[in-house]
Amino acid sequence: MAEQLKVKVQVPVVDENGVMGAYVPKQDVKKVIIDSESDTKVKNKLEKKDIPFFILLIVLACLFIAPILLVLMNSFKGKLFLSNEPFAFPNAKSFVGFDNYIEGAGKIGFFSAFFTSLFITVFSVALIIVCTSMCAWFIVRVKKWYSQLLYLLCAFSMIVPFQMVMYPMTQVTAMVNLNNVVGIIFVYLGFGAGLAVFMFVGFIKSVPLEIEEAAMIDGCGPVKTFFLVVFPILKPTAITVAILNAMWIWNDYLLPYLLLNTSDARTLPMAIQYLRGGYGSIDMANMMAMIVLSIIPIVIFYLICQKYIIKGIVAGAVKG
Repeated sequence: MAEQLKVKVQVPVVDENGVMGAYVPKQDVKKVIIDSESDTKVKNKLEKKDIPFFILLIVLACLFIAPILLVLMNSFKGKLFLSNEPFAFPNAKSFVGFDNYIEGAGKIGFFSAFFTSLFITVFSVALIIVCTSMCAWFIVRVKKWYSQLLYLLCAFSMIVPFQMVMYPMTQVTAMVNLNNVVGIIFVYLGFGAGLAVFMFVGFIKSVPLEIEEAAMIDGCGPVKTFFLVVFPILKPTAITVAILNAMWIWNDYLLPYLLLNTSDARTLPMAIQYLRGGYGSIDMANMMAMIVLSIIPIVIFYLICQKYIIKGIVAGAVKG
């Protein structure tokens, strides 16, 4: 409040703890103290009003975290105890250590499936970020009808259900030989381009054109201008796109199941699914352990990059 006042005669203000604050007019010292007290009361009132929302958020957080804790807890139990006491904590009798992890990893070929998923996820996300950011830059800077048409097509792709194109896509990918570990990367590019272009377009509209003009005056061509000037500015949105697509691709089961030959390569979700035996039998203990191992990498990646996700989403959806 003190910084907004127009001052002529200034005296220091000392708070109740003896800390010297901003300088304000002598006649307005009492007013600043009163205003600060009223602001504190308003904040306290707002905090009291927010208590029900905090309680609701805590309840929702518990509902989301509870299944994860249940899977983690049951991954250390023996098979018999898992079926008889699924909600009980492991004890001296039911605790089997890492036996479920070792046995499950051997059954599904965990490391082979892990590196297959890692390869597909890393290269798919990288391709999505590079191609869609360049596409969005073209759409924003080239004011032509075909650039706007391209943007509308990308936006329209977000509302088309995957189930509508699932079977035609299977036939087309088989015809052009994309039903393999390398080909599925380009399929993910097609399905992930809509949202990524939409977010990048919103952010690039906020980038001053003068920065690119200065780079071109210094001798940069379009490629250098994009990769040396524009792309570093897109870091918040690029990280947000990377998080959203990495979580989707890493956990995806249906698309790899439709395209990949299961005898040649399996992603982690596909490999875990093979713990289901015949006649409805499921090795739940090993499955719980493998689910825990499969979620650890993507959770670590999300925790590292989470500070950028809100910033990137707001910038990509609001600006421009």
